[in-house]
Amino acid sequence: MTSDAQRYTLPDGGPSIVDLPKISLHDHLDGGLRPATVIELADAGGVAVPADEPEALRSWFAEQADSGSLVEYLKTFDLTTAVMQTAPALERVAREFVEDLLADGVIYGEVRWAPEQHLAGGLSLDDAVEAVQRGIDEAVDRANGAILVGQLVTAMRHADRGREIAELAVRHRDRGVVGFDIAGAEDGFLPSRHRAAFDYLASEYMPVTVHAGEAAGLESIRSALLDGRALRLGHGVRIFEDIALESAADGSARATLGPLATWVRDREIPLELSPSSNLQTGAIAAWGDDIADHPFDVLYQLGFRVTVNTDNRLMSGTTLSRELALLAQTFGYELTDLAEFQMNAALGAFLPLDERESLIETIAAAYAEE
Repeated sequence: MTSDAQRYTLPDGGPSIVDLPKISLHDHLDGGLRPATVIELADAGGVAVPADEPEALRSWFAEQADSGSLVEYLKTFDLTTAVMQTAPALERVAREFVEDLLADGVIYGEVRWAPEQHLAGGLSLDDAVEAVQRGIDEAVDRANGAILVGQLVTAMRHADRGREIAELAVRHRDRGVVGFDIAGAEDGFLPSRHRAAFDYLASEYMPVTVHAGEAAGLESIRSALLDGRALRLGHGVRIFEDIALESAADGSARATLGPLATWVRDREIPLELSPSSNLQTGAIAAWGDDIADHPFDVLYQLGFRVTVNTDNRLMSGTTLSRELALLAQTFGYELTDLAEFQMNAALGAFLPLDERESLIETIAAAYAEE
């Protein structure tokens, strides 16, 4: 069998992408479980599963997620969250999550998840955050400094607990939490719904990223920036709706950026792009249904701060190395391009300046050596 290290290489050969240091900014805890773990936790908790063999369950997740709709895609999380309702389960899932990042060459990862969805077993919000942190700490300690991981505490945008979850994030900011997010069904639930939470977070200097520009367009992105004070955009791919492409007489293309796209590019606001997920959820349906139709390359060429992410490794059947290889094969990227994507992620990481600079130095040295 061909290993990931052998499969995920650049078109012109060179190093394995798996072996290169990488940074993961957009990766959901409840979207990254191992199928075998889902089955074992489901059996222990009396939760029904659609398949009792790991590979069959992996295929079920991929098939269900490949719907072309974010709403349908999100339904697959009913199963994963159902088996994550106890402290031991959360600890295990978090530990394995970090182990899988490490195996893929990730040196810094931010894991986002919504504690409010994990209270059915009697845990409090604080209990849940602490359980996840124990799992993260165990895996990081075992890695002997090879990886650093922070939590992004997330509020569900359709619920009314934004301020409460924001306060939770701030309470744990010195115990593993590095930032705040809102997620869930985007269309019809603008970030402005949680303006009070974002006002509080700004007063506490807590970094914010917001899911915007995936299932909804420019109005959602605008609200993420104005109401949410987002320092990054979760996905943000539909910023492309504010860009007009015209063919020039010489056959070249000319791009005209609208005011929102100009702001995002000129302020260097990172886009947390997730190519495979964007195809599955229909986020790029306006431009096509193939990875070659993804606006990633145009955004990159226009100078946007693009980053590459997995979103949900289980549902998309992917890894960060796979996403990078997919883009490289589609758009002909070289090692210098992949290095730039990692630099962009390091610059956007919710870390102190000295730690971001350390990541940048590590990336620069590793990619230069190759």
